[in-house]
Amino acid sequence: MQRTIYKVIIGVIVGAIAFGSANAQTTTTTAVPFQLISPDARASGMGDVGTGIADNANAIYWNPSGLAFQTGKEVVLTHSQWLPQFNSDLYYEYATFKWNNEESFGGTIGAQIIFLNLGKFIYTTESSPDPLGEFHSFEYSIALSYATKLSPEWGFGGNVRYIQSSLSPLTVGQEKQQGIGRSVSFDVSAMWRPDTSYVEELANRLAVGFNIANIGPKVKYVDVQQADPLPTILRIGTSYKIIKDEYNDLMLAVDVAKLLVHRDSASGISDNLPKSFVTAWDNMTGKSLMLSTGVEYWYAQLLALRAGYYTEGSAVGARHYLTFGAGLKYDVYSFDFSYIDTFDANHPLANTLRFSLGIKW
Repeated sequence: MQRTIYKVIIGVIVGAIAFGSANAQTTTTTAVPFQLISPDARASGMGDVGTGIADNANAIYWNPSGLAFQTGKEVVLTHSQWLPQFNSDLYYEYATFKWNNEESFGGTIGAQIIFLNLGKFIYTTESSPDPLGEFHSFEYSIALSYATKLSPEWGFGGNVRYIQSSLSPLTVGQEKQQGIGRSVSFDVSAMWRPDTSYVEELANRLAVGFNIANIGPKVKYVDVQQADPLPTILRIGTSYKIIKDEYNDLMLAVDVAKLLVHRDSASGISDNLPKSFVTAWDNMTGKSLMLSTGVEYWYAQLLALRAGYYTEGSAVGARHYLTFGAGLKYDVYSFDFSYIDTFDANHPLANTLRFSLGIKW
């Protein structure tokens, strides 16, 4: 007898992970939206901004070309109880590592693991509501990175990634397929950091970054015809250190992002790559942009205070929220946390906290 799984519940959770808004009338949906979650507490405390910063191991997510300007080794770990308003056991784990070795690699290598636990679910038959058992749902990705300088001011980098979405281990539908989707993807990025040959006010203060992430084939769970696209996203960002002296460091950063995904309004079928690179720029473009703005202040490179604002168009969820964060550094260790203020106590993302621990040597 065919088992009936609470796929609606899973769908609601996955949708909230990416967009978090029940008020959006038009939403650009994708598979594995966990790939869009801001992974580190530093960036999330600044309004989910990072493409034009990319100055630590978290560059692997935001802009891998930023690794080219870094030295040494670093590990960053992040934990977050995800969507706390659901009062469920959703949680998000993230680990990343980078190692700069010009002699051996000619640049910087890195690795990243993201894991999202979607919780425990029960399943029944179509004829009876009596539980037959339970299963766990989760999603994860593993990425490898490389970045190098092509000149003192220009860095280039990229990622290759394996993605798995295990929504259900049970066989469903006429195809008797498990609710498990898999895909691979890659990222390409560039970063410009002017040196002293430019205007003195820009040297070691300005950075401009570009990244296209999650380029890859669609994810199929059961039916090939209903395969969903990866959350291919274009990010362009910049950062500028307004104040930089012995004790004070104040930085302003801005990111603009666009999902390179397009669905036919009648059939609901999404375009394949590379076609979607073009069709994504339709008359809904103004409603599908995401804007992040953040500031970060460091005192003596010991204590940091952060704030930011994130907003997006109605086609990608219509979320708007403020973020706050702080950081501490001691010797080779760093600790960061962030908090989201959604202006609505009942919003799924309300009161979301992230905690990150970094070790750099």
